[in-house]
Amino acid sequence: MSRTALRICPLCEATCGLTLTIEGTRVTGARGDREDVFSKGFICPKGASFGAVDADPDRLRGPLVRKDGELREATWEEAFDAVAAGIRPVLERYGPHAVGLVLGNPNVHTVAGALYPPVLIAGLGTRSLFTASTVDQMPKHVSSGLLFGDAFAIPVPDLDRTDHLLLIGANPLESNGSLCTAPDFPGRLKALKARGGTLTVVDPRRTRTAKLADRHIAVRPGTDALLLAAMAHVLFDEDLVDLAHLAPHVQDLAELQDAVRDFTPEAVTGACDVDAGTIRVLARELAAAPTAAVYARIGSCTVPHGTLASWLVDVLNILTGNLDRPGGALFPQAATDKTPRPAGPGHGFRLGRWHSRVSHHPEAKGELPLAALAEEIDTATAEGEPIKALIAVATNPVLSAPDGDRLDKALDSLDFMVSVDPYLNESSRHADVVLPPPPPSQSPHHDFAFNALAIHNQVRYTRAAVPLEPGRMAETEILARLVLAVSGMHGADPDTVDTMVIDQTLTKAVRQSHSPVHGRDPRELAARLTGETGPERRLDLMLRLGPYGDGFGAEPGGLTLDRLLAHPHGIDLGPLAPRLPQSLKTVSGRVELLPAPIAGDLPRLRETLAQRTDGLLLVGRRHLRSNNSWMHNVPALTGGTNRWAAHIHPDDAARLGVRDGEPVRIKGAGGEVTAPAEVTDTVRPGVVSLPHGWGHDRPGTRLSHAAKDPGANVNQLLDGSLLDPLSGNAVLNGVPVEVAPVAEKLAALT
Repeated sequence: MSRTALRICPLCEATCGLTLTIEGTRVTGARGDREDVFSKGFICPKGASFGAVDADPDRLRGPLVRKDGELREATWEEAFDAVAAGIRPVLERYGPHAVGLVLGNPNVHTVAGALYPPVLIAGLGTRSLFTASTVDQMPKHVSSGLLFGDAFAIPVPDLDRTDHLLLIGANPLESNGSLCTAPDFPGRLKALKARGGTLTVVDPRRTRTAKLADRHIAVRPGTDALLLAAMAHVLFDEDLVDLAHLAPHVQDLAELQDAVRDFTPEAVTGACDVDAGTIRVLARELAAAPTAAVYARIGSCTVPHGTLASWLVDVLNILTGNLDRPGGALFPQAATDKTPRPAGPGHGFRLGRWHSRVSHHPEAKGELPLAALAEEIDTATAEGEPIKALIAVATNPVLSAPDGDRLDKALDSLDFMVSVDPYLNESSRHADVVLPPPPPSQSPHHDFAFNALAIHNQVRYTRAAVPLEPGRMAETEILARLVLAVSGMHGADPDTVDTMVIDQTLTKAVRQSHSPVHGRDPRELAARLTGETGPERRLDLMLRLGPYGDGFGAEPGGLTLDRLLAHPHGIDLGPLAPRLPQSLKTVSGRVELLPAPIAGDLPRLRETLAQRTDGLLLVGRRHLRSNNSWMHNVPALTGGTNRWAAHIHPDDAARLGVRDGEPVRIKGAGGEVTAPAEVTDTVRPGVVSLPHGWGHDRPGTRLSHAAKDPGANVNQLLDGSLLDPLSGNAVLNGVPVEVAPVAEKLAALT
């Protein structure tokens, strides 16, 4: 018998509501939920393929444990016994930092990935933490931490109310948005234009988003910070700075003016390859617009000056008075945010509290650069033991980190490795234990991370659409048992983890004077929590203590889990609203426009004013039907031609003797790859573009469809040595490469 069930899509950051059609226990269809309070029926090809993703026959159904050198099927008890037996001796002999933890992008797309990794980190006590953030958005976290005192205080453009959007290094018509949760991003951009607004796109590629824009600026890759600094210079030089309502909350304005004095449009034009007059027009239009927002994403983060570029995005929003006002860039307020504290000075944000062992990279937000993972495993130093054991949760760093060949060998040298992953992929094939979570239809969903980046405040929760299949284990239980296995509590009830977190959270909350439960009995509060599982009780706790919560009765009518369950399509919490100064956590209690680490990195940016690049520069690109390396095993999401082709401009192709459709060899500091050439004027001259996440050609995996068209691993062109120094983010764009026809290379060797 056919039935329908609601499910929030976990396949990208748009978090669209879906209506699933289910036959028995099989998802046979997916369409947009027209009653969803946020997405209102929008759906993209990924969401429409939910059933195919869910039913992928290569998904592991049970755990694997390595015996006699081979991964073999095992019981869950055997798997967690092996985890405890493998991790605990490393911790006891070498100390906590000898156990590394790697967290991948899918962690922020699941309930389990949001709730349990912090407990796992605490249980291990390790500083050897690596995540996908340092190959993606860490510069934005660092710049937000330095400006606002909170690495998670990331303003998002008020897409539905702005009059002017300057979009840099982002392609939301393909990505569906990033660090800006917005279902139907394409429709919102079209609505902006329909109401008379202006869209400007800065990108070295003429992307689908750029084609929609009123103006496309084909900047030279890696020079976004120079362009933005020049715009800031113009605002000061032409007396266009207007802090408006921000004036009481901002410091260091005069120091900032002096810091950008050298970055005139005329000084940066050679490096950026953008006309000085155009730069002045961009700044003037930004200042003149009734409301405006500057929004930048991965193309501006994964470059040598990613943190400076991310900082300057918010600087421009501040200088034009567009930060924290409707139609500008505002701070979202998620339902599960912590109880808002009173405005005033905070603890601020610090960088470099510890450093990586080999190359001495400073930590950022408690993390070390993913690009340094291989050397932290394979290189001995006098400063401590290499990483001997690794826990990898929802991550495939052999493809997503620089120099996968080196990391591939490093993973093989570990004493012990655990992988929480539904697939035997290029990284998990090295594990001694693989713990596969169930398909998404068998898991509940709430967007803890993405609601804190949403362009409209709302809250939604969907329980599992399909009962957990016999023999499978909920992802929440897998991670809870993993916490117990590594922290010396192996064999305890997994609910122990949730009970411990609830007790700790309530004990802290009742001691806080600004908390709605100040002075109350934490045991009495815990007894009032509802939910069928430990994770649901934790969600109920966060909702009750959050900014819209009932405060355990202090605010009748406020949010609780029961109230949320009574609204299956979600609850609209209203448009984004100004939040300053309450959201600031800097030591001064103000926006600190020119933090010392930023000022210290500006001389490095000045040095690039005289630099010119004659060769080709590498940039990435996104596909609507792909999300990193996740979905290349799903036939419905891998159609079309030349999905991993190397895009090259006709002028460069003619100069190099490259022909459309024929293979080219691309060489970088980390190695070489071969890909078919696609000659196209959608890339500017001097640029070659390859997408991220391919390279499914290593032995020992179980990705039957992906292996048929493996593609080239673009990150193998990188040796991992190029990092943004403030954030530790890998430099993936604007990297020099050499390109030559394969035939020419072969001829040179004979």
